[in-house]
Amino acid sequence: MQRVFRPCRRVAGGRVNALTVDGFSADTEDSLNVALTSCAAAYSISTMSIWTRISQAIQALAKGEGLSAVFERLRTPPERSVAFTIAVIALSAKMAKADGQVTRAEVRAFREVFHIASADEEGAARVFNLARQDVAGFEEYATRIARMFREDRTMLFHLMEGLFYIAVADGRYHPKEDDFLTRVAEIFRMPQPEFRGVRARFVPDAEPDPYSVLGVTPDMDLTQIRKVWRKQVRESHPDKMIARGLPAEAVRLSERRLVDINRAWEEISTQRQEA
Repeated sequence: MQRVFRPCRRVAGGRVNALTVDGFSADTEDSLNVALTSCAAAYSISTMSIWTRISQAIQALAKGEGLSAVFERLRTPPERSVAFTIAVIALSAKMAKADGQVTRAEVRAFREVFHIASADEEGAARVFNLARQDVAGFEEYATRIARMFREDRTMLFHLMEGLFYIAVADGRYHPKEDDFLTRVAEIFRMPQPEFRGVRARFVPDAEPDPYSVLGVTPDMDLTQIRKVWRKQVRESHPDKMIARGLPAEAVRLSERRLVDINRAWEEISTQRQEA
């Protein structure tokens, strides 16, 4: 059964305008009107200025400015939030090309990963389309973001979660999408157990193995597994991520991650107690 990722907080509201990507619209329902988590107010760049900076950076790339030069300007906080967002947009846009089409479901998923106000939808669509047209290959983006966050493996992990969420939004997991994400994971130097755990959580019809979710093996004793679980809880706790100044998108993903690792631990510990 497919496990659907939902950001943990959302607000009620009226129907918003459609997000247009390359000539088609994806109607957005009330349930997709996702609110920024409470930490967003503490982050120093407003949503509007983020999208303005993102548009400027993508336009610079489209005009032929080197990817390294653009990312060099965005390598430190608070601009690093812009780099994180650009990386997810660019990688998700290029991943959408992997299976040959961009579906309405993928656009909806894109909206769920990013809090996009109706006033910003036109700019967001422009960024998405520019990223698809950019001549730079996805490996270049993946390499740049891996270097930028080489000291922050948690950020790279959450980026992979966002990509998986978009990949399976249409209910299918295309082999070319798997190739794409496998290569990105290699560039991020993500351990295979971690990658398999993320894939198990998101791929349709794949019941996640609790051991894979935690990145442990069945031959480990419960004490060892508990240590791994506690470490992951500490690393994924939203309060810690807010304190580190990570973008709101990453905080939302960490909240979903926290639910999954707690569920995996509960399942493993229950199995061991009943054995």
